[in-house]
Amino acid sequence: MKAIFKRLMGAATGAAALAGSAGAVMAETSGGMSPWQLGLQGSVTEVMDDIHWFNGMTLGIITVITLFVLALLIIVMTRFNSKANPSPSRTSHNTLIEVVWTVAPILILVVIAVPSFRLLYKQIELPEYEMTIKATGYQWYWGYEYTDEALDGISFDSIMLKDDERQDVATARGVSLSEVPRLLAVDYDVVVPVDTTIRVQVTAADVIHAFAMPAFGVKVDAVPGRLNETWFRARETGIYYGQCSELCGKDHAFMPIAVRVVSREQFDAWAEAAKDDVDTANEQLMAAIAAERKTAAATDITVAAR
Repeated sequence: MKAIFKRLMGAATGAAALAGSAGAVMAETSGGMSPWQLGLQGSVTEVMDDIHWFNGMTLGIITVITLFVLALLIIVMTRFNSKANPSPSRTSHNTLIEVVWTVAPILILVVIAVPSFRLLYKQIELPEYEMTIKATGYQWYWGYEYTDEALDGISFDSIMLKDDERQDVATARGVSLSEVPRLLAVDYDVVVPVDTTIRVQVTAADVIHAFAMPAFGVKVDAVPGRLNETWFRARETGIYYGQCSELCGKDHAFMPIAVRVVSREQFDAWAEAAKDDVDTANEQLMAAIAAERKTAAATDITVAAR
């Protein structure tokens, strides 16, 4: 009985490890998204960390203000109704109250404004960058070009996968259909190395679009005839999704952005192959990622079984 119990426990532990590994893979590929998610996407950049903090701070301030106003309303309704206060006061003004309700909102706005401006400047001031990618918005897809001389002008268009294409792509990549999300997955992902500062130059060829990547804390307009700049430095590998966030025509909702963050070694191998053929480079990259996942899953199971 002891031996059987031991085996059952080992199997359960292995299954839990496998489930945990699968969950980790899903978390890696979902780009901070999860089913029935509320709130902001998970952060993988320093800028998005600050956005999360600022969002929490303003939510706290708003909650305190709302509760304070609610308390005042309850006090007024209960203490100063006609039954409880048949002889109302004839007071026309109160200097202290008027000073407080003028100064307090000013102080609250200052408390909000200081970190707000700091965050804004952090988003628009480019640090020293290691790579440049040009993103051009079209009706209704994105075009990308790696403009650094070392990358030899790698370029491609990125178009949303239709429903009947997702299964074929999932099979070709060796992943489940859930890892090729509807309305977000594209035929060609932007590939960048992890822990690398990327400058993104954004423009448009026809109408105004907007390049938005929630997990990176990035959102910048793509304007015809104008070159805007933004940046990000992703600290975790995986695939992250964004969308055009400026109404640009009938297919505005169908021009997603997909950025795949990989290790430096994987990126170097991809870039070298992409100089000749982007399709071949993507196939090799997906094979390398699949092999890495299998190795990680096998390692987790082995460790858990011990």
